[in-house]
Amino acid sequence: MTERRTPVRLFILICGVALWTSTAGQLHAQAHSHDHMSPYSGFTDREIKALSPEEMAGLLDGEGLGMALPAELNGFPGPMHVLEMRDMLGLTDEQKSEIQSVFDDMQSRARALGRDIVELERELDIGFAEGTITETRMIELLEAIGEKRAHLRAAHLRAHLEVTPLLSDSQRQHYSRARGYGG
Repeated sequence: MTERRTPVRLFILICGVALWTSTAGQLHAQAHSHDHMSPYSGFTDREIKALSPEEMAGLLDGEGLGMALPAELNGFPGPMHVLEMRDMLGLTDEQKSEIQSVFDDMQSRARALGRDIVELERELDIGFAEGTITETRMIELLEAIGEKRAHLRAAHLRAHLEVTPLLSDSQRQHYSRARGYGG
């Protein structure tokens, strides 16, 4: 009787090991099937591969996109936020007018530069998509994009520099506290 049970036990053991090995192999394959999946795999449907739809919209609309953080976080208020907080800050009519002028000028320059950046990025993307890009043209486009981005950042930072002296110390301190930057 024990001799007969041994082959059955052996058969069950072999089937169990085979099932375990197969299942473990499948689990391992599933766990590692995404090892080579790029974090950019969802970007292939973008209009311009290097720009998210949000970044493209921000560039075209003249948004800051965090470009002026060195100013904003170091006590140099931005014109848009100052205008949004005008009542809280107690801006005078003269301050409102001057700050609005700074904002309008910055916004106009930022939108023009944003359009240029988007078009240069589009040209770079098309060159790669069509396989017509050369190294020389790629470098030209990258340098132009870098220059436009530098000018765009300067436009935003310049606006912070221009707004700061238009505010009193008290208004700047209130701005910083209200924005959550100071104790």
